[in-house]
Amino acid sequence: MFAFIKKGLSKTVANIKYILPTQVEKIDKQTLEEILLESDVPYEIVEEIIYYLPPQDKVKKEDLKRVMQSYFIYKNQPQKQETTPFVELVIGVNGAGKTTTIAKLANNYKKMGKKVILGASDTFRAAAIEQLRRWADKLGIPIVYTQQNHDPSAVAFDTISSAIAKNMDHVIIDTAGRLHNQTNLSNELKKIVRICDKALSGAPHRKILVLDGTQGNSAINQAKAFNEIVGVDAIIITKLDGTAKGGALFGVARELKLPISHVAVGESENDLIEFDPQAYIDTILDAIFIPEA
Repeated sequence: MFAFIKKGLSKTVANIKYILPTQVEKIDKQTLEEILLESDVPYEIVEEIIYYLPPQDKVKKEDLKRVMQSYFIYKNQPQKQETTPFVELVIGVNGAGKTTTIAKLANNYKKMGKKVILGASDTFRAAAIEQLRRWADKLGIPIVYTQQNHDPSAVAFDTISSAIAKNMDHVIIDTAGRLHNQTNLSNELKKIVRICDKALSGAPHRKILVLDGTQGNSAINQAKAFNEIVGVDAIIITKLDGTAKGGALFGVARELKLPISHVAVGESENDLIEFDPQAYIDTILDAIFIPEA
């Protein structure tokens, strides 16, 4: 896992090494502030980090680590699967990598020996339906879909009903990322949530928001909007390996107070890993500080 996180943060680490070519035992706060800002850690969080460090100008690794860890302590921990089938609704804007992330998540479950079914409820775009169908065929996973512009809630209902009938372990439902306006998007997502609950009481059991890691802090506003519409339970960050803005995860964790469950660090179906805050922080710190003997 640590290797995957290092791969995902490779551009962020390269950016750090450009600012600080040689690792140090202690780092001065001015240089640390520059590194954090260039890594797209939000300005107010950079100020907080500096504030909560000891008053000395030079910062030790263990002190910085302690402060950084505090941003990944959540009140709401990722929900454990207690219901079968376990229904997950995946939301996010078009272009964030939502459909590919669904395939990766389904593949993870399949490798665990779980039975998975997909629901193509992004009926707003024919391309989204076709893309999810292709992934389902490649992975050998069943899928429920319909034609473009059909009722997405009906697809969600049929997917859950099929999962119950076939004794599936997991249901993963795609949704539209953008409709004609925010009101349409809001109404559709709320309706899908209601219909999921009619198909299976308590569903969806987890609402996952997919965020594009290359968007940095601008993704936070997207997240807030979706959270206000349906209430988000967990975050998946995509394209982490394609950006030097790896520090934005601090902003996501702090502003949303929601757990980051996974990060995507590549394009293949095997490139979705559970997010480990400790490995994430250690990767950043190892680019700054001399390794401990």
